[in-house]
Amino acid sequence: MSQTQEANKTHDEETPLLSQSRDIPKEPTPLPIGQIVALLALQLAEPIAGQSILPFINQLISELGITGGDDRKVGYYAGIIQSMYYAAEAVTVLQWSRLSDHVGRKPVLLSGILGMTISTLCFGLSRTYWTLVISRSLCGALNGNIGVMKSMMAELTDETNMAQGFALFPVTWAVGATIGPFIGGILSRPQDHFPEVFKNDFWKNYPYFLPCAGAAAYSTTVFILGTLVLKETVTKDTKPLRSPTPSSDSADTASLVNIAEGAALEHEIPTTPPRHDKPLPLLQLLTRPVVLSISNYAVLALVEIALSALLPLFYSTPIELGGLGLTPAFIGICMGVFGLLNGCLQFLFFARAVHRFGPKRVFVFGMSMFIPIFSMFPLANALARQGGLSLLVWAVVFMQLVLMVVMDMSYGCVFMYISTASPNKRSLGATNGLAQTLISVQRAIGPAISTSLFAFSLQKNIMGGNFVYVVLIGIALLSLLLAAQLPRGTWKSEEEN
Repeated sequence: MSQTQEANKTHDEETPLLSQSRDIPKEPTPLPIGQIVALLALQLAEPIAGQSILPFINQLISELGITGGDDRKVGYYAGIIQSMYYAAEAVTVLQWSRLSDHVGRKPVLLSGILGMTISTLCFGLSRTYWTLVISRSLCGALNGNIGVMKSMMAELTDETNMAQGFALFPVTWAVGATIGPFIGGILSRPQDHFPEVFKNDFWKNYPYFLPCAGAAAYSTTVFILGTLVLKETVTKDTKPLRSPTPSSDSADTASLVNIAEGAALEHEIPTTPPRHDKPLPLLQLLTRPVVLSISNYAVLALVEIALSALLPLFYSTPIELGGLGLTPAFIGICMGVFGLLNGCLQFLFFARAVHRFGPKRVFVFGMSMFIPIFSMFPLANALARQGGLSLLVWAVVFMQLVLMVVMDMSYGCVFMYISTASPNKRSLGATNGLAQTLISVQRAIGPAISTSLFAFSLQKNIMGGNFVYVVLIGIALLSLLLAAQLPRGTWKSEEEN
């Protein structure tokens, strides 16, 4: 019997034992709590700074007199300010992410926090519309942290605890989205609320500087925290995230490779894996795993952004025009309930769901939630037309918010796919930067497109004003076809099997 035949025989006899041992679930690696807390503290600065301007931005625009006294134009100008942030981020986020592959994550993150602090203070000191636009654009241009943070989270975790790590991102965002508006609402116009304390003319000339200063104070605090506590995760000897797939036309060669792997596991023979310790050129990142993962992220963000823009519009639109006619106070309560539910349930159930069902099933299930979510808009309006804001209407609203929480689990899954799709860890920043660039573009134009489609559906009375929901349901159905192309596990775990 030849050596090759003996090798194949040995491989046939030992393979079930090796496969069985590899199928045994690995114990989750403990999360590096200190580093992840520091990273999430940095992430919290973005929603606090971004959301803190929402309670007063419309009033600020009205007071500047740029609408000529026509308050119907306020939303238009406010929308431009919000869109400019994401437009500027779209232009620069890839460059920041690629820079982090070369110089490290920590200096880029700290630079982004510093840029956010300066631009937030500039926003509070702005007294013209264009200085508001420039300061928000500056904030988006100088802050490319979100993609870098995802890269750092992937480097702080492994396949056994990655779901736990990424589940904390939406929780942190929910906390910031709650704290930010609170700061903006309580601290704006302090000379009116606390006249005995804020007597200086400065507060009359800059009535919205205090909430901006409050948000900037938090950014300054976490800048110091990051400088002292956060450790760099990029090193020159970083191993590849995904080992290159061996190309061999010989079954005997593949068998011998498997035997060698088994022997290395059994006798702990050191092996030298292929090393890819340099960031790859941009075009070489466009592999099938990267393109497929980012494409799914893009579709998810497109539909979710459309939903986020439609929700408050639907709530505030009168019942006879296709909405629910809620007051700002009720809209705030609804959004607060969603934030609370989202943060709690993501923290409690996301990692467990991914561990039990796998990232693909959780992702596909979350994407499928868009179909009933959009269907509930016309249902809630129809019930309100019949009996007003009855208990049944509120039940539909609450169920819609619960389904939105389930849908939001898709984000954690797609972050895992993008992070493990990168050819090597030194290109992880560029991979996340590519994804974030595309998402920033959609966030800049998506809300205007969806709200315009809502208005067009009502104005032309297409399908009873429900045409916008039909279009979005159609996009959600098509997105499931794209989601079906993802592997059952993350890209790294699929190649290891």
